[in-house]
Amino acid sequence: MAKLGFLGSLAGVALIVGLGSAAGASTAQPAPDLAPPSLACRIEGWTAASESNAASLTTLLWRPFGRDEVGWEIYAPLIQREIATTCPVTGEGFAAALAAWQSTRNLPGDGVLSEATLLQFKAQAQARRPFVAAITAGICPETPDLITEAARSEGTGGKTVWMQPAALRAWRAMAAAARAEVPGIAADPDALTIFSGYRSPSLDAARCLAEGNCDGVVRARCSAHRTGTAADLYVGHAPGYSADSTADENRLFMTRTAAYRWLVTNAARFGFVNYAFEPWHWEWTGETP
Repeated sequence: MAKLGFLGSLAGVALIVGLGSAAGASTAQPAPDLAPPSLACRIEGWTAASESNAASLTTLLWRPFGRDEVGWEIYAPLIQREIATTCPVTGEGFAAALAAWQSTRNLPGDGVLSEATLLQFKAQAQARRPFVAAITAGICPETPDLITEAARSEGTGGKTVWMQPAALRAWRAMAAAARAEVPGIAADPDALTIFSGYRSPSLDAARCLAEGNCDGVVRARCSAHRTGTAADLYVGHAPGYSADSTADENRLFMTRTAAYRWLVTNAARFGFVNYAFEPWHWEWTGETP
């Protein structure tokens, strides 16, 4: 999907990613706040901010990506990554880390994750995605001259997929690293396989016409997939949903899987950034691993 980006790199969140188990529908990991906070996360003076964050986590009404959402729990792993903390998002350590991040970006350093702060996260990360820079300038990127077919084993369920050669090489290195580092990911043959890579503009146009959903949220008329650098990766799904369902329940489930948590921490090492509305959608920035 051709969507605006959200969050990118900084120090990792190792506490909440390498939890083992496969990336499929039965592998949801506990939310970050279910892990006992470390002593380093118990910082005095941030109780009010942490209480505010705990309340807004599941109640904040906002429209970050063109449709109404309630709460920001889906984006919590990316936010933890961005502000370089492993502290639970409802705790004082998280609020303190957030305040430090806010103070460097002309935001009130109060440690409260307000809608304005959330939208600042999104705005800052847009520049990290070359595709977003292009469409912001009014340019819909053309299809590259060379597209490579991935091996059948690299497509989810043996599906045939294509990508730019350099992007495919970067994905291969990333997937190999994930499987080497997390036994649960290695145990699931579908984990981090590609279920959608390059899509021709004519194919996307036909789907827009057939499905009538090119609203910029579910589907975009100018898609990052036309560049051959975008890959929809299998990170699991909630029971009863598909691997690319945008239902909030499904997206939240995905953000708790070992595959997604590993990507949040490590994908930047291989030049990939996430479109936060879709936990499965990752784009190669052109950086060679």
